[in-house]
Amino acid sequence: MLLKLENVHKSFFTGNPQKKRVVLDGIDLELVQGETVAILGPSGSGKSTLLNIIGALDRQDSGEIFFNGRSMAELNEKQLTQFRNREIGFIFQLHHLLPQCTVLENVLLPAVPVRDPGYRAECLNRAYDLIREVGLWEQRDQHPNVLSGGESQRVAVIRALINRPGLLLADEPTGSLDQKNVLSILSLLLKLNDEYNASLIVVTHSMEIASRMGRIYELRNGKFLNTR
Repeated sequence: MLLKLENVHKSFFTGNPQKKRVVLDGIDLELVQGETVAILGPSGSGKSTLLNIIGALDRQDSGEIFFNGRSMAELNEKQLTQFRNREIGFIFQLHHLLPQCTVLENVLLPAVPVRDPGYRAECLNRAYDLIREVGLWEQRDQHPNVLSGGESQRVAVIRALINRPGLLLADEPTGSLDQKNVLSILSLLLKLNDEYNASLIVVTHSMEIASRMGRIYELRNGKFLNTR
């Protein structure tokens, strides 16, 4: 079992300080290594909040989250930072590439905090392999301003894999792309999931993407509806 959520709750204050809006209302989820999951739901239903909690960018109000059998509540802030960097790969709708960095430098960003020279050399070799694999070798020394939207998102996807995370969290990764690039990024995610055995949770509005995942959940009124 890679990931386990038990009765996770999350609320936010509204304009009325006496009233909270319940976003997650007792979420349970289990994910084994290599599984793929899609999460559907209307805007504002809490999909991104759930990903942020799984990825330790936010804390739940109550409930337990376990990663590789270890409770996330046991981790201090330094350990959470290390966890986010080494165990989770984040892919967002906007690629968030640094404009001053080349394609290669952007891919290597998650490895920057690691001081081990051997590990950094390993990451460099992996970056070369991944850049070749997604067809961007000729652009490796170029900056993001000369890349297309689809090319930039491919860089973001392989950047998320550079530290060999056990789990990829993708929040509307194709939301800003045309249909051709949607299919390209979807194929890339599934190919890398297969090759690297990284589990994948995708938040999406696209049934076309969701239908290619192993399981589909719909998030409504703070609860999961298992649709497949």
